[in-house]
Amino acid sequence: MSFKPKYSVVVPVYNRPDELRELLQSLTEQSVKNFEVIVVEDGSTNRSDGVVDSFREKLHIEYIYKPNTGPGPSRNLGFSRARGDYFVVFDSDCIIPPTYFEEVDKVLMHDNPDAWGGPDRSHESFTTLQQAMAYTMSSVLTTGGIRGSKKHLGWFQPRSFNMGLSRKVFEKTKGFAFTRFAEDIELSIRMKKEGFTSVLIPEAFVYHKRRTTLGQFYRQVSNFGKGRVLVGRAHRGEVKITHWFPAFFTLGLCCLPILFFLNKILFYLGAFIYGAYALAIFINSYRDSRNLTVAILSLPAAAVQLIGYGWGFLKQFFARTT
Repeated sequence: MSFKPKYSVVVPVYNRPDELRELLQSLTEQSVKNFEVIVVEDGSTNRSDGVVDSFREKLHIEYIYKPNTGPGPSRNLGFSRARGDYFVVFDSDCIIPPTYFEEVDKVLMHDNPDAWGGPDRSHESFTTLQQAMAYTMSSVLTTGGIRGSKKHLGWFQPRSFNMGLSRKVFEKTKGFAFTRFAEDIELSIRMKKEGFTSVLIPEAFVYHKRRTTLGQFYRQVSNFGKGRVLVGRAHRGEVKITHWFPAFFTLGLCCLPILFFLNKILFYLGAFIYGAYALAIFINSYRDSRNLTVAILSLPAAAVQLIGYGWGFLKQFFARTT
């Protein structure tokens, strides 16, 4: 009798075989085993087919190689080959805790949502810089808590590092419309408009590794900023004041040196506000991690995140109006 999975895990990968190996290893340790894995190689030069082959006796796994078109079309291709009732999307740089599907099962049996998402956390194996970046990407002080780091009431907007949706959602929406840059946000908005339900499952978290350097992190969050503007262009009203905050932060920081020469009072007031904000991030990060190095590194990580997102947002915003 052929295997009929409940869940189809779809993982797009681009030149990350070592990270994919960690993800697949974590999937072998799941307490619930009724899932298949579909790895979609998005035109990589450093391919992962050898990594996939090493897990064929441990997982129900399929490998697909395609030309590079971005994560959106790659996930859609995986969905089209999926056999499960639910499609689960993870980024290749995630590690999945053993009880992930067990926790999802509980919610599906009780609430039966059409889609779900979960938070991301830092793993003990991550570098201190990666732990700092994980903190800034989930902290209410730097993201407003919009990425699932706090209790969520009502409709939840899942992100593609940890997203689940039913087969009927895919059949109705046809999956991701954007090739990259906020493709998960755009899909979430269409799911809501179609009347589908979506919930946050706090216990269904993942360990999200992120980038390994601040330069890589800057490029990643800059793309997030660009993506939010593209989402606003496609869906009126989906750029809110929260999404403008990094742009305001960046512009204010740029104005500080000018204020030093034009108005010392405003300069010292601005410096005090930025200093107090940095202190709050430091204290909150230390309280969260209990690690002084992580708390210290959270300061440059937060600055890179806010400036990168803000600058990407502003560039894309003015590119569409000029």
